Amino acid sequence: MPQVLPDFSASVRLKYVKLGYQYLVNHILAFLLVPVMLAVAVELLRAGPEDLLAVWLSLRQLDLVHVLCSAFLAVFVTTIYFMSKPRSVYLVDYSCYKPPVTCRVPFATFMEHSKLILKDCPKSVDFQMRILERSGLGEETCLPPAIHYIPPNPTMEAARGEAEIVIFSAIDALMKKTGIKPKDIDILIVNCSLFSPTPSLSAMVVNKYKLRSNVKSFNLSGMGCSAGLISIDLARDLLQAYPNSYALVVSTEIITPNYYKGQERAMLLPNCLFRMGAAAILLSNKRRERRRAKYRLVHVVRTHKGADDKAYKCVFEEEDDQGKVGIRLSKDLMVIAGEALKSNITTIGPLVLPASEQLLFLFTLIGRKIFNPKWKPYIPDFKQAFDHFCIHAGGRAVIDELQKNLQLSAEHVEASRMTLHRFGNTSSSSLWYELNYIEAKGRMKKGDRIWQIAFGSGFKCNSAVWKCNRSISAPTDSPWQDCIDRYPVFIPEIVKL
Repeated sequence: MPQVLPDFSASVRLKYVKLGYQYLVNHILAFLLVPVMLAVAVELLRAGPEDLLAVWLSLRQLDLVHVLCSAFLAVFVTTIYFMSKPRSVYLVDYSCYKPPVTCRVPFATFMEHSKLILKDCPKSVDFQMRILERSGLGEETCLPPAIHYIPPNPTMEAARGEAEIVIFSAIDALMKKTGIKPKDIDILIVNCSLFSPTPSLSAMVVNKYKLRSNVKSFNLSGMGCSAGLISIDLARDLLQAYPNSYALVVSTEIITPNYYKGQERAMLLPNCLFRMGAAAILLSNKRRERRRAKYRLVHVVRTHKGADDKAYKCVFEEEDDQGKVGIRLSKDLMVIAGEALKSNITTIGPLVLPASEQLLFLFTLIGRKIFNPKWKPYIPDFKQAFDHFCIHAGGRAVIDELQKNLQLSAEHVEASRMTLHRFGNTSSSSLWYELNYIEAKGRMKKGDRIWQIAFGSGFKCNSAVWKCNRSISAPTDSPWQDCIDRYPVFIPEIVKL
């Protein structure tokens, strides 16, 4: 019996109905104004010379004082509007650190070291192997030199050495790109969650580059993988207060002092996922930077679920039963991340979604409240608001969950998956490796809107929306430069080791 093909006509008709609805709602003002303008034009054409002369004479009879007062009022209102309008914040350029090949940790090397370090606990070794097989990481991710020792040698000197390598390399590359000098920096923000020495990392940057004595410097710690967007938000607020300024933001995570040497599975997970990385970003509110800047900051939305005890403790640094310090990841992490994401998109939705999506969401909400609470909630189509998505490469499960919840295609999450595969979880800097991947592929065009989403301990979900200022050609100094032609690669569900 021949196979009966499904009837696609109904779904096609529904698709065109939805497209027609979206076009109508999103252009409702044009549909309302065009008839009014046509009516005015018809009336002007029907009016004779005498009618036009009468209008002109009536205008000449107006009192000069009234005319001057009206003109002054218009100028005053316009001035107040432009003075109260927030200053535009531009992303002039940014740079990502590329670790040397000597720091690479293939799966075989990682597992060999784990077997030697945890030789008395084969179950923990097997657990790490299962995590690596399903992690989505590739064979070229990197760990700092101190972790290559058997056993690892996480001294303060080694941790400072890693910080100097990743931070200074990223800043040097950024200054070379932009031509900016250290004395031009007005604001400095460094975020690193788990390594907070004295003097601070921001002081280390001030000392290295001999920044001015009146530089506004900040050091953020303990804020997790979403701290990069918190730094961007802080820089934006400072740039509103200080006109004609440059802000340098550095996002990194220092791995050396935080490598867990115990046996608890919940605390071994970060060892398998976190890798070396750093990014340096130059922001400015100077008008002259508008032409060469890559992006303009549109929105930053921050969500903090720390009032809930489970959310607060789902990513927690503590000692295990043997007194060894590590980061414990809760089994409820993905559920809590989903709740944080829901709160975040509820706030950002009205700021970015077209009217058609907002109305559908409103109608569904009203229907569930009044008619039937069992109605399936409407998930807005964020693909209508954004052209590119940079989802924090925290792990394969994080990317899978967001792709499912936001109904994104494989292409939309390609940058996140490939960043996780090539560089691993580089914490707060991962968003910039993802953005660089999109640029390296030549996909970033003028007017494109980018949504960066990050999660962090506490628990936090933060978002940033950028608009591309100009079409960007593939950079020649990208960390993807030597491998972008190989990507995207197929990543199997399980890589047998």
